[in-house]
Amino acid sequence: MELSQADLPTRQRVARSILLGGPQTAASLAERLELTPAAVRRHLEAMLEEGAVEARDPRPSGARGRGRPAKVFALTESGRNGFDHSYDDLAVQALRFLAETGGDDAVRAFADQRMSFVEERFEQVLAEHPDLGAAEVLAKVFSDEGYAAAVRESPAGEQLCQQHCPVSHVAHEFPQLCEAETAAISRVLDRHVQRLATIAHGDGVCTTCIPDARRTTGTTGTSRSTQTTSHQPHEKERVTR
Repeated sequence: MELSQADLPTRQRVARSILLGGPQTAASLAERLELTPAAVRRHLEAMLEEGAVEARDPRPSGARGRGRPAKVFALTESGRNGFDHSYDDLAVQALRFLAETGGDDAVRAFADQRMSFVEERFEQVLAEHPDLGAAEVLAKVFSDEGYAAAVRESPAGEQLCQQHCPVSHVAHEFPQLCEAETAAISRVLDRHVQRLATIAHGDGVCTTCIPDARRTTGTTGTSRSTQTTSHQPHEKERVTR
């Protein structure tokens, strides 16, 4: 299905809504964008044909009613390519050269330096928005850097969910970037966190579990690592702009 030039802005709105909100049904997209379901489905069909989105079965959530649940639509790697992936090839080549000449330690040092903005910005944003929780402050810090981050509640505490990763193509080859990001999150929160999923390795969302501090404190007051094997988010989500 071919779209006219006039359709492109609407299609971009559909794509960005999926990017920011994660996989969604056609009906939820139509409601969010204030479009008719038929118009949204037309764009989704075109995006399916081009490989920009894929249809998935929704995750189970409580008791199911009659009938087959509506499919949700998620961006594919091709669909994400339209969002701020500039200079990926150059960055990969530069890191390959760094790895060859300086070894793994040099790559890790670069990754740590790149993530320094997390600690530098955290205290500033916290001071500017004292009403936000620590995880919400982190979401704003990452969103300001293009990660489209939000906070979701989960049985284990909270989840920091990044719907976009500006360096996912590079991090696919150099996971040190993801490792440095997780370490920076852990440092600013002063607790163990668990990375559950990454866009760089094919997941739809980068997800980091932030356990409730009360759940990670033992009787002696010392912190202990808490791991979780599930990253099914609670329905309640707090998007931080």
